[in-house]
Amino acid sequence: MTLRKYYDDEDLTMATKFLRRSTRILVLNPNSSESMTHGVEDAIRTLHLSPSTEIYTYTAPTGSPASINDGEDVLRSSEIVYLDLTKTGALKQYDAVLVACFSVHPLVQLLGAEEGARGKLVVSGIFEAGVLASIALLAQPPLHTAAPRKWGIVTTRKFWEAHLTRGVNAFLGTDLEALNEKFAGVETTGLDAGDFHGGVSPEVIRQKLVEATKRLLGRGLVDCVVMGCAGMAGLEEIIRSAAIDEYGPEQGGQVFIIDGVKAGIGLLEQTVQNKEMFRRA
Repeated sequence: MTLRKYYDDEDLTMATKFLRRSTRILVLNPNSSESMTHGVEDAIRTLHLSPSTEIYTYTAPTGSPASINDGEDVLRSSEIVYLDLTKTGALKQYDAVLVACFSVHPLVQLLGAEEGARGKLVVSGIFEAGVLASIALLAQPPLHTAAPRKWGIVTTRKFWEAHLTRGVNAFLGTDLEALNEKFAGVETTGLDAGDFHGGVSPEVIRQKLVEATKRLLGRGLVDCVVMGCAGMAGLEEIIRSAAIDEYGPEQGGQVFIIDGVKAGIGLLEQTVQNKEMFRRA
């Protein structure tokens, strides 16, 4: 780290400026939909990023599914993207990778093992980031009452209910019974990821998303709703309206609505810093 001191020309008050190496984060869309990547980019543009953080995006090549809707799509996208990235060696220029598919995606482990073994690359998925953000927010003082506060996921197809529930249990290293106090579970809209980008009308999207959100909120005092699909980026207002309808303006207005892409970028920024700050000499 280089330390440079300078003087302000107006008041001659001495200030200190730290010059830091940039953190380069790749946001990786493992499906082949450019429109979905653009939706993720729009969400990223709303973030107040550190001047030293650089964000890049990647869309999977043709051959990967345009919409990841089940376990077969997860595996297929993982194989194609892994082959593409390892063949080109593109990951060497990044400090961190965010896998922008809300699933237990094999790329998180594959890329972490491939590049993380070299001591550089930090890898997370938006699923893991959404879970961690929810747990951190629920650890804060209660917003409303002393009743158990919960978090849950609103996602797309029925397939993801079991997939994500198993994923939460495995990630936290616990069983379903132990999670029941805080994990409200998974509710689905019945839509595909691609439906959020022109597959169906905006009216259908709103209706399905509101209905799924209200079912989740009806499972208890849910203070955190995680958007369980990268294609939902930018649809927070729909979930907020459902929360206000269900809980009223005051309580519904304070529900945390978590975009896994935004959560993931924040997590990776901090993790890259922590890796440098706390690593062994």
